[in-house]
Amino acid sequence: MDHFADRLRAASQSRLQRGAAAEALALARELVRRAQLIEEPGALPREMPDAGMFAAADQITVAAHDLALVLTDEGQVEEALELVAQAQKRAGV
Repeated sequence: MDHFADRLRAASQSRLQRGAAAEALALARELVRRAQLIEEPGALPREMPDAGMFAAADQITVAAHDLALVLTDEGQVEEALELVAQAQKRAGV
């Protein structure tokens, strides 16, 4: 996750506009959703707001760290890492 965030911070504005920032936001939203479902089972998850393409790296960093704090088993960690890897691949950074 940190590697993906660093790559986003180094990415050009045009790369962010071509979809890298949108992919990062989608990942951050999914990570936050998963963390909320663990913390508050049965509650309707709140959606992370779009803070703009230049905030995307920070949003995935915060979301991933929040999720890491509530994960309870290794399978969940591996699943989250796979989500990050796939999002980075789709983002092209």
